[in-house]
Amino acid sequence: MILRFGYVSHALSLWDASPAKTITYTNWKKLNREERTEKLKSITRQNLESTLRALHFNVAHRIPLYRFSSSIVPLATHPEVEWDYISPFRELYKEIGKLVKKHQLRTSFHPNQFTLFTSDKPHVTNNAVTDMNYHYRLLEAMGLAEEAYINIHIGGAYGNKKAAVNRFHENIQKVPSAVKSRMTLENDDKTYTATDVLHICERENIPFMFDYHHYQANKTEDETLENILPRFLALWKDQPFPPKAHLSSPKSKEAFRSHADFVDATFVHPFLHAMKQCGQDVDVMIEAKKKDQAMLRLIEELAAFRGVKRLEEGVLQW
Repeated sequence: MILRFGYVSHALSLWDASPAKTITYTNWKKLNREERTEKLKSITRQNLESTLRALHFNVAHRIPLYRFSSSIVPLATHPEVEWDYISPFRELYKEIGKLVKKHQLRTSFHPNQFTLFTSDKPHVTNNAVTDMNYHYRLLEAMGLAEEAYINIHIGGAYGNKKAAVNRFHENIQKVPSAVKSRMTLENDDKTYTATDVLHICERENIPFMFDYHHYQANKTEDETLENILPRFLALWKDQPFPPKAHLSSPKSKEAFRSHADFVDATFVHPFLHAMKQCGQDVDVMIEAKKKDQAMLRLIEELAAFRGVKRLEEGVLQW
């Protein structure tokens, strides 16, 4: 089994390299028209340049996975702020895409928890469609719209999970087919279990993004890895990349759902062992607070396990 690793957006090993700098709508309104545009352009350019720095960090350290920040463009989807965030930066977007393709990196987006399709309020669904389109437009500008993924959670249950799931199936049809083709769906830590999301993914033919930490925080007695993993793998069989999972570990027993700074190798070992038993390669996104530093520490710890060989900085063979 080949294990390839990545981290979320901000390479903490780099100085002042956040790709998610922003400005609030309140502060934006205080500026005059010309200042507003220049401020948005300045922040976006800085975020795109920081994204490039992170990607070069990945290349230098042979880390094959990277999640773009959803906040690259400040106020991109705010209803009161309309501006062209593509044209002024076409060369930067292209540079990002060329770097990703040249080094065969696997990239993705993960919109925030408000991008959901289970609400009975039309404006919530419309906002979710707008947000999905925003992420897809960035991928198009980068030339990555045929290979990168946009991962979301199902959403809330609103006191009636069955009705909410029915709304999801109805509302998701409002997403353009090209955008929907890039979607993945993830189980969460409170509402939608792995089995819940598998049912939805299988009906919509959408790949399942398995979050092992969420699975441990929110599972039923009959939800075993032996039952879940074959269905997880089946949903990826027609995709050009290996199945992908999210790994993190609890901050504490009391704060079990919160992510720790680093990843406890003993906590994630059962999942990795089960994947090995399946004989399937898997890509892993580390969601720990310490990001790239947590990823590299976990790789070192796993490489010390019997039968595990480190092939590159961000790749293991088990």
